[in-house]
Amino acid sequence: MSLAAAITVCLVIIAVVFLVMTQHQGASSNSFIVSLIAGGAAGFAVDVTLFPIDTIKTRLQSPSGFFKSGGFRGIYSGLASAAVGSIPGGALFFCSYDTVKRVVNAQLAVSATAQPLVHMAAACCGEVVACCVRVPVEVVKQRAQTSRLGKSSLDVLRETVRSSGLSGLYRGYLTTVLREIPFSLIQFPLWEFGKHFWAQQQGIAEVSALQAALVGAVAGCTAAALTTPVDVAKTRIMLSTGQSKEELYLVSVMRSVYMGEGVRGLFAGVGPRVAWIGLGGFIFLGVYAKISSGLVL
Repeated sequence: MSLAAAITVCLVIIAVVFLVMTQHQGASSNSFIVSLIAGGAAGFAVDVTLFPIDTIKTRLQSPSGFFKSGGFRGIYSGLASAAVGSIPGGALFFCSYDTVKRVVNAQLAVSATAQPLVHMAAACCGEVVACCVRVPVEVVKQRAQTSRLGKSSLDVLRETVRSSGLSGLYRGYLTTVLREIPFSLIQFPLWEFGKHFWAQQQGIAEVSALQAALVGAVAGCTAAALTTPVDVAKTRIMLSTGQSKEELYLVSVMRSVYMGEGVRGLFAGVGPRVAWIGLGGFIFLGVYAKISSGLVL
């Protein structure tokens, strides 16, 4: 698929999701607002709490190497951009995810055995929409994390826009989407299945927020480990400042990493990534479950 075609597909998905959200917002506005608030809170909680681990993971994946990218110094570099972007990113994801899931089930009366397909479709739509916010945040955050001069998020933002324009903030957008979609295809069906199975075993309708968090951690660890090579490529693309097309394509970057560093290079940072996303799944999905179950509007 060409770059233009891929971008067109993403824009169509975004337009369809927002159309669905607009059409059904009036009938279930409370659910929409709950998703908005709970998703935003969950995004903020996980991104700010686990930021140091994310910094270490990013520096391990940097082509400059861990210590040349800062080592353990300044592990909170880029925190401002992460904090600012985490709330809208989490809110957009869960508003899209919950709305698509709710509408598809209402319109198509999907059977229980086909529910994983609904969860996959909803998660994919959520990721495409949320990445509109996440990618600029990731670009600024990761460049601040690997800056040898300890630049602030604002300095990195100005420098990126000055050198590459606004399009520079979306460097790696398609790669990020291509990483997040496989990740969500694994994580969210596992999370939903795990919650349903655990609830059945206890003879209850819904698991507790703590149980939802534990299932989220397992699902997150599994998805994180399996999608690490794509994450490595995404990090290299976002950190790249060159204009070579080879530096901007997922397959080319993964091939380059494999040829230069082998399988070990493709799984650089897998330990911190699994730890970060495992804990992140616990916090993100646990906070979302707690707030969404307790929020009455």
